[in-house]
Amino acid sequence: MYADDKVAQDLGMEISEIAPGRAVLRMTLSPAMVNGHGIAHGGYLFLLADSAFAYACNTHGAVTVAASADVVFVAPARAGDVLEATAVERTRYGRSGVYDVTVRRVPDGDVIAEFRGGSRSRKESVLDEAAEPPR
Repeated sequence: MYADDKVAQDLGMEISEIAPGRAVLRMTLSPAMVNGHGIAHGGYLFLLADSAFAYACNTHGAVTVAASADVVFVAPARAGDVLEATAVERTRYGRSGVYDVTVRRVPDGDVIAEFRGGSRSRKESVLDEAAEPPR
């Protein structure tokens, strides 16, 4: 999936961890990612959290897309900050799921944003082998 994810690659996102229902991504905020107040543009924070969510919910084999998402911006981040988004599956039911993502600044661990995403699995497989059937 990362090989085809040009957005993540262009923004310098790195996958730190991947496991069933879990993903951790890191990204360094560039000067182009801050707004007129000198703090991270919320769209980039959402994008990082949404990407971690996407990787976490696609770990079960079936192509899975966002059905909903909500973000709360907790603290500002600035150019040069390294951010880490940790996505964790909360539940899966039928073809749907709920995931929470916390975006923290590295290395102090300050919470920058909290994100909740709802997912919906499709019939296609992420990989060439057969996808895990939706529950």
